[in-house]
Amino acid sequence: MLKKIPSILPPQLLKVLMEMGHADEIVIADGNFPAASIAACTVSKQVIRMDGHEVPPILDAILQLFPLDPYVEKPVGLMQLVSGDTVKTPIWDEYQKIIKASDESEKFIDFEFIERFEFYERAKKAYAVIATSEKALYANIILKKGVL
Repeated sequence: MLKKIPSILPPQLLKVLMEMGHADEIVIADGNFPAASIAACTVSKQVIRMDGHEVPPILDAILQLFPLDPYVEKPVGLMQLVSGDTVKTPIWDEYQKIIKASDESEKFIDFEFIERFEFYERAKKAYAVIATSEKALYANIILKKGVL
């Protein structure tokens, strides 16, 4: 056991977060995201299974350890709504509250909204993908690692 490590974070994820360097990205994916096939294309070819967990508590726990990149305008990316889709996205408001309550709030101005297929391509370039059981639609999020 270690002190001050959020218990929701499994050892595999802690290892990945430590391995990542400046500007590397990690995807926290909702339950509909093709996590395994996307992760097969990532640098580390890692999908970290966090079944039974939703994105907000994972995001909150990661931001306790993970610096956001201060050298880019928008270090947090979301999959934008597909044109014509009328899905409501209250989870984005929840993400914003989590980020603004974190130590990383000064590095966050707004989300980068990434077109769906561009999001998939960018996710393939990520260091790893975290697969969750999040049921909210458009709940996928990309974090760009910063420096300490």
